[in-house]
Amino acid sequence: MDSRIRSLWKRVEKADRDAACELLQLYYPAVFAYLRRLCGSREEAEDLTQQTFLKVWSARHGFAGRSTFSTWLHRIAYNTYVDWQREKAFDVRRCPEPWWLERPQELPVPCADVADRQLAQRLYEAVDQLGDDKRHVVHLHYYQGLSLRETAQVLEIATSTVKYRLREVLKVLRKKMKAQEITSA
Repeated sequence: MDSRIRSLWKRVEKADRDAACELLQLYYPAVFAYLRRLCGSREEAEDLTQQTFLKVWSARHGFAGRSTFSTWLHRIAYNTYVDWQREKAFDVRRCPEPWWLERPQELPVPCADVADRQLAQRLYEAVDQLGDDKRHVVHLHYYQGLSLRETAQVLEIATSTVKYRLREVLKVLRKKMKAQEITSA
């Protein structure tokens, strides 16, 4: 944990609400983006993000430092999502709101940008069609930028399992993207 986060966290443990607000401001965008990708709905992601930070506040004495703060926070967000999914008892991947359409657009470069966006959209759609075990690994490792070890800690699985799932995902995605190239040609 870097020194700024460590200092903030020590204050949070002492119930310092200002420090908690600072941490929330630092991590809210990443947690929201993660939950938005998983649940499919902006409103649900906002609710789940709030629930996540409420759980962090409630469990502030439970962080033992055996992982990074970010890993611990993502584990809480993941568990919040899983609890929500159980309560909803439906396939959230069928949600009508593709999260990738809300991504902020960079300055457009005429033709290349359109092709890149179309490729990215096809990849996002393919990832969203994966089984939960593989989809979570992709979201945490590639989209959230967690290391293999941190991803394993969040999901409470072995690092070797994360590596295996990522290899399998890459095989599946290559196959899907190649099939889409053939059908669109």
